[in-house]
Amino acid sequence: MIKRALISVWDKRGISEFAKGLSMLGVEILSTGGTAKLLRESGIPVIDVSQYTGFPEIMDGRVKTLHPLIHGGILARRDKKEDAQAMDNLGIKPIDMVVVNLYPFEATIKKEGVTLEEAIENIDIGGPTMLRAAAKNYKDVLVIVDPDDYSSILEDIKKGDVSLEKRFELAKKVFSHTARYDGMVADYFAKLTETLEFKKDWTIPLKMVTTLRYGENPHQKAALYALDEKPSLIEAEVLQGKEMSFNNYLDTHSAVLLAAEFNEPVCVIVKHNNPCGVAIADSLYDAYKKAFECDPVSAFGGIVAFNRALDEKTAEEIISTFYEVIIAPDFEKSALDVFSPKKNLRIIKFPALKEKIIPSGFDLKRILGGFIVQNWDVVDDEFAQAKIVTKRKPTEEEWKALRFAWKVCKHVKSNAIVYAKEDRTLGLGIGQTSRVFSSKIGAMHALSPLKGCVVASDGFFPFRDNIDVIAQKGVTAIIQPGGSIRDQEVIDAANQYNIAMVLTGIRHFRH
Repeated sequence: MIKRALISVWDKRGISEFAKGLSMLGVEILSTGGTAKLLRESGIPVIDVSQYTGFPEIMDGRVKTLHPLIHGGILARRDKKEDAQAMDNLGIKPIDMVVVNLYPFEATIKKEGVTLEEAIENIDIGGPTMLRAAAKNYKDVLVIVDPDDYSSILEDIKKGDVSLEKRFELAKKVFSHTARYDGMVADYFAKLTETLEFKKDWTIPLKMVTTLRYGENPHQKAALYALDEKPSLIEAEVLQGKEMSFNNYLDTHSAVLLAAEFNEPVCVIVKHNNPCGVAIADSLYDAYKKAFECDPVSAFGGIVAFNRALDEKTAEEIISTFYEVIIAPDFEKSALDVFSPKKNLRIIKFPALKEKIIPSGFDLKRILGGFIVQNWDVVDDEFAQAKIVTKRKPTEEEWKALRFAWKVCKHVKSNAIVYAKEDRTLGLGIGQTSRVFSSKIGAMHALSPLKGCVVASDGFFPFRDNIDVIAQKGVTAIIQPGGSIRDQEVIDAANQYNIAMVLTGIRHFRH
């Protein structure tokens, strides 16, 4: 039975009602600082921890619950004679319940202009110590870290006691909570340095935002977790439509990263985590029209991203095709009115799309038994190492097309081949096991003539057969990383067809 509870909370939601319920059941309540003050003002009998221990709070509250009378009362095993004897000898009374939540470190570090000193003072010490002690001794001590658990626990206490199974679940919640809390502190300290480092020990401070309807397939369960990183697609504002799915998030992430590559007004259409149409223009309307015309069949059911506020004219053009998600930095009111009848269409406002996005932290990929971790694929100057290796140099128009195609190619699953003009994609060869297959498939997908266009390849050409295929389509310039032992053979083939070729020295595989 619960005879004595220690309550010390920063988040005071529902604590007065909970404590009143405990008091009415005859539970003695120990408390500290602001929590004790609030409970007294609510007419609830409270014993200050400092009165209970005979030791005052010191150092501006840094030390108040770190005392043997507190931790002995929490950690004592009720069924162990030696523990009971120690309690008797030292006058330690059992504490049967610990209700604690922690200093707002997460909220503090999110504040604009927060100092290191301010962050440090919001690192809780006594709270996690009590929580961990109580969770360790969960069989004898009921531990509550989540205010949402108050009402159900109070009902269980009224009925007689809380089951061992529920006590164990509450203990698990505590250890997850304190692990994330410490992970946030470690992550914050790490971010204070200029460089990203691979840590020897790394607890990723994830927090569940919501469960999702299902994963990639209906038989798979899924949930959405957040990190304290900017920009965050999770924090984008959903203006209308049904909830985002697992696949929606993946596809929207890809569309956003590609759209953010461009300074010009751009439209990116993504399907199954790959672009199926990308175009730039003086207006979003023209960009959308050109992107859609690249592959209207694949666009159906896709994700559309823009890097400018979406206008009414473009919205009217969009609704003639079924899409899952439209994302832009903002939306004109008239555009939202156009979309409003499409109740299931997700409209997402993501202001970060106004400028180039530099992802935070690391890129993590799950494998059996762990993760592989890498920096994001971000290069300060994509063309710093670029060199022209053919007899003919690209024309000014070809250079524009090559730069455009290279930006797109970076976001296409490898092996990737992009046929493009200076303002739009024409054909995309995606995710083939052979680069020459991608070269052929990209040409097959093209709905417009390829004569006079350019090609970008995310990796080097291993053989000249790719150049033979590309040349037959009328391509006049190619951009690729280079680095093959047959580079000269490939360059000679380009010279044979009078194709200009640029080697970037940078590869952009995307698996």
